[in-house]
Amino acid sequence: MNRPLTLASSVAGAVIVALDGTVLTVARPALQRDLHASLAQAQWTGTGYLVAVASLLVFAGRLGDRHGHRRTFAVGMLGFGAVSAALAVAPGVGWVIGLRVVQGVFGALLQPATLGMLRASFPPERLRTPIAVRTAAIGVAAAAGPVVGGALTTEFGWRSVFWVTVVPALLFGALALASREEPRPPADGPLDLPGALLLAVALACLVHTLVTLPGVTWSAPVAVLAGVAFVRHERRTPAPLLPPAAFGHTGRGKTGSRAVGAALGLLVVASAALNGAVFACVYLLQDGLGLTPLHSALLSLPLAVFLVAAAPSAAVLLRRAGARATLTGATTVLAVGLLVLAGASAPGVFCAGFALVGAGFGATMVAATHVVVREASAESAGVAGGLQQTAMNVGPALGVATATVLMDLGAPRSPLLALACATAAAPALCRALPSRPRPAPATRPTGCPAGHPAEGSDATHKDHGAERGPHARSLRDDEVGGRPGG
Repeated sequence: MNRPLTLASSVAGAVIVALDGTVLTVARPALQRDLHASLAQAQWTGTGYLVAVASLLVFAGRLGDRHGHRRTFAVGMLGFGAVSAALAVAPGVGWVIGLRVVQGVFGALLQPATLGMLRASFPPERLRTPIAVRTAAIGVAAAAGPVVGGALTTEFGWRSVFWVTVVPALLFGALALASREEPRPPADGPLDLPGALLLAVALACLVHTLVTLPGVTWSAPVAVLAGVAFVRHERRTPAPLLPPAAFGHTGRGKTGSRAVGAALGLLVVASAALNGAVFACVYLLQDGLGLTPLHSALLSLPLAVFLVAAAPSAAVLLRRAGARATLTGATTVLAVGLLVLAGASAPGVFCAGFALVGAGFGATMVAATHVVVREASAESAGVAGGLQQTAMNVGPALGVATATVLMDLGAPRSPLLALACATAAAPALCRALPSRPRPAPATRPTGCPAGHPAEGSDATHKDHGAERGPHARSLRDDEVGGRPGG
């Protein structure tokens, strides 16, 4: 699979997952009425998927590292599309919930592979633009999802929303399955199944705890116990589920580990802030200010627009200023946007706040994802992708849970203030990030010959002429979506 097709497949996988979640959110009330389901059952059509996918992302990434990212991507996409078709004809809500859990398993297989394929195909210093393109596409899907879902549900019923992803999932899954998998180095030990089981239990129980707040459930202590057991196990096993190479240890000591940890923390904080703010603003705009759902949705459109616009800008900033400066500025913009929303009363002010939140989140997602994927060796790219996707699943659950608890206390704007304070403290994490672009790990993407540009550095490119070598016409940072600043 060549680079353009790899990028297209990565974008398609990310868009399908993003679109699937947003179209179902709009269709869920119709599903509940048609299947005579309770509110709790309707909520589990989303919760079941989230628990399944969050618990298996890292393990799925590890499978991709050992057996090939294209293979796991193909299985994930084909399974995701097949289950979507089955959901469209499900006879009852029990079937819908069960199939959504199965779909979460396939979603876990394909999501880390979307980043693992990029890391394996693109040299580290060329990753910025592919990640920015992927992020922008996710923003477009998130904005289009409610509109597409609402239109389909209104005209054809809730079952129609599941057909949206069937054809592209099967198409790109078949293309990946037909592509030749590049040779991979032999596995450095047995697969860490006990570690995978402990991590899956810990993450599943953590997500279950978050989505059931403010209630207290059995899953909270189980999550803590499983998490402690997982850490102890990983320290002792000779072949851990989370290998050191996934944290940039190769040739960099603890520097890469701190950078990856900080980037993952920033992803959790930013995604919690975004989703918690949107959740709180829906109630603030509709219940507090009396706006219609359509009017409130229109006010939030700047969020999606500026999220998409921020993605390519972040790629340019990463190259010129480095991760530390880019993420410090991005999280600051995000915090300011939350403060604007917390004090907003006029439509124009809400639009400005949503625009700042979208710009800050879009830049944070691109820059932090770049750090996580780039710091990992190509042989551990799947685990790195799994960690990034886990952060992007835990963060929203945490943000919505925070907003739910604070809103239950009777202060509708308090979630925005709390999330703004948490985001304002995020720049402290940026101190662990590299201040300027620095040399990439001395590993080549899978299948790249010696002398390939992967062995270069991440410094600002000085040779802006034609690329040399066998990939002279490959995708460059300044050849996707126009030249930077153009």
